[in-house]
This record gives sequence, structure tokens and C-alpha cells, in this order.
Amino acid sequence: MRLVVGLGNPGREYDDTRHNVGFRVVDKVADRAGVSVDDKKFRARVGRGRVGGEASLIMKPQTFMNLSGESVGPAVGFFKLTTDDVVVVHDELDLPLGRVKLKRGGGHGGHNGLRSLLKHLPDDRFVRVRFGIGRPPPKWDPADYVLSKFRADEWALVDEALATAADAVESILRDGISKAMAQFNKDPDKGSNDAQKKRADRPASTATKTEREEQP
Repeated sequence: MRLVVGLGNPGREYDDTRHNVGFRVVDKVADRAGVSVDDKKFRARVGRGRVGGEASLIMKPQTFMNLSGESVGPAVGFFKLTTDDVVVVHDELDLPLGRVKLKRGGGHGGHNGLRSLLKHLPDDRFVRVRFGIGRPPPKWDPADYVLSKFRADEWALVDEALATAADAVESILRDGISKAMAQFNKDPDKGSNDAQKKRADRPASTATKTEREEQP
């Protein structure tokens, strides 16, 4: 059994906020798996099915973000899981909007949902799917920023990242965290930057036919 947790706040007023991307990602995972996350257990909305080929419990704690561990901890104990069996999806201020990165273990980084998990779990080894929401503008309190809603011009990028994060969850369960990290933690700009550098460093005589034709 694997436990897939999306962090967020319950209530319609929080649906489109940056802090609730964890809920949105696990909703997408559940939809792909044909799982209804409607049962009420462990002070959470839960649903059971197979994700990435693994029997899984998908969970959306209903305790509010700051008390998420009060849902996750009892579920881990009830199913006799270890933290290695737990995947947590959460918003991340320290990543640009739409960037998805994976990580095993570590501290809470000021995230109150993670802080609560660390308080109620035996160790920090659970996997985190970190969904970038970007830093707040100057003079905007981060606590207010995470509860703000995405702007209309951000949704295309957010929707793409939601799909990527759901892909990442499935890959973690199917392929393991090492392979998933190798795939999803790549710098999206590195490939294009490396290609540009190689072209700049290459002697003119080795330029491709197309490149020579395009030169003035």
C-alpha cells in the first residue's frame, strides 16, 4: 500500500489558491486512476485504487494545512506503513511558477503543512512532489500570497504543471524515486543552453549545411 497525499485547505474559497495545488494534483491522479476521493476517514477525503501499478490510498486532509499531520500520521499507523511509502504533493515558494521537482526527506522550509507532517510522522523520509508557485511580489507577505488565487494569465502554465506533477506521482510509484528524480528534476533550460553553447564553441568549418546557408 502506498499513501499519496495532496496538501491544501478545505472549502470552496480555497479552491483556486496557490496553497491548494496539492489537492489539484491528487485530484488529477485520482481521475486518471478512476478513483473517487469521497470517503471520509482520518479527518480526510480518501479513495483507494491503483496508481502507477501500486495499490494506493489517495488522501486530501480536511484539517486545514497547518494540521495536515493529524490526518496523515494516523493513516500511516493504521496501515502499518513507513514514511518510504508516503508521497506528499505541496506548493513550493522557492521554485518558479510551474516548475515541478522531487525530493526525499528534508526539513519543512517554513511550509506549515510539512511542519505538521514532520511532527506526526516518525521521520522525514517521505517523498515530496514540490509544485512551484514562485515568490511573492515585494512587500507582499508570503502567508497572504500562498492564499491568493492564480491570475488568469497564469492558468495555462499551472494546468501544464498539474499534469506534469501527476505524471511525477505515477512515475514515483511505478519506477521508484531515483528514476523519477532523474526524469523530473532536469533543468528545463539546461538542454537549450547547452545546445547554444556547443554551437557557439564549434569551429565555423563544422557548421551544418543549414547553418551555413543561414549565415549572411
